[in-house]
Amino acid sequence: MAELADKRQAILEAAFTVFARRGYAQACVKEIAEEAGVAKPTVYNHLADKENLFRHAMEAAADAVRAENLAAVERMRDPGGDLRAAMEDGAYRLLQVCCGERARALRWLTYAQVAGFPDLIDVVQGRTSDGLSDALADRLARLVLSGRLRPCDPALAAEQFLALLTGPLESRSRLGTRKVPAAEVREVAAAATDTFLRAYGA
Repeated sequence: MAELADKRQAILEAAFTVFARRGYAQACVKEIAEEAGVAKPTVYNHLADKENLFRHAMEAAADAVRAENLAAVERMRDPGGDLRAAMEDGAYRLLQVCCGERARALRWLTYAQVAGFPDLIDVVQGRTSDGLSDALADRLARLVLSGRLRPCDPALAAEQFLALLTGPLESRSRLGTRKVPAAEVREVAAAATDTFLRAYGA
């Protein structure tokens, strides 16, 4: 059973790599099978057809991005004595995920294929942004309860903090087409944290 799950995961990762490299239209199952190190019929046995393969590969990639984002937010659970430093570090880590190859490819494929897969934005956003917002809201609520942030709606505060991060990053990256240097990423993280704490700091 574990071997089947591992093989399916390898196929999904290979599929995402090929779709990101070629785009949906140009990708072929033969290349995906070669990337995964399996026979072409094995791909069909696991995932039926190219459309199903694409959907599941996108879902798996979105789940992986969500896990990376949640790990970044988890570091804000216990910010220690320096709240600003902890929030800026968490912000920087979130931006690193956003700038990573997987997240960039996920956004590009979602935008590119929205006409053929109208539900794709909802699926990807539901698996990435929504879970991240909830986790961040939980961390902010704890900071409110401990008196380190002023009383507020944690869900709204989380939404605004993420907007302070993603808005400038999308602009600087030209919607993901330009690689943003680490120094600029740190600058965005610092500015977002400063603006957020000016609004919500206790």
